[in-house]
Amino acid sequence: VQLQASGGGLVQAGGSLRLSCAASARTFSGKAMGWFRQAPGKEREFVAAISGSRIGLYADSVKGRFAISRDNPKNTVYLQMNSLKPEDTAVYYCAARSYSSYSSSRTAYDYWGQGTQVTVSS
Repeated sequence: VQLQASGGGLVQAGGSLRLSCAASARTFSGKAMGWFRQAPGKEREFVAAISGSRIGLYADSVKGRFAISRDNPKNTVYLQMNSLKPEDTAVYYCAARSYSSYSSSRTAYDYWGQGTQVTVSS
């Protein structure tokens, strides 16, 4: 499975961005998808995940501001990010796992995209 993340950029605090992740998997609908992020000097952390049945899971730090969704015919998962804060600045990675149930653990994901940079200025 190949994953291609896009949509990152520079935005002011309070602004919005939408990240996209296109997957090559023929069985995309059966795979849970996740978004993680890594800031300089920090470990990669969970942001959001969506199950094959479109149930979402969010980190407390982004709950109410971010929304994850998926378009199965397009093999694409999205992360809508609103009310962005400087502390959201990081490289954002999408990931896929071989099961339809979501997880917040990095080790549960089998495939990773290359990452897209999100920078939020104050």
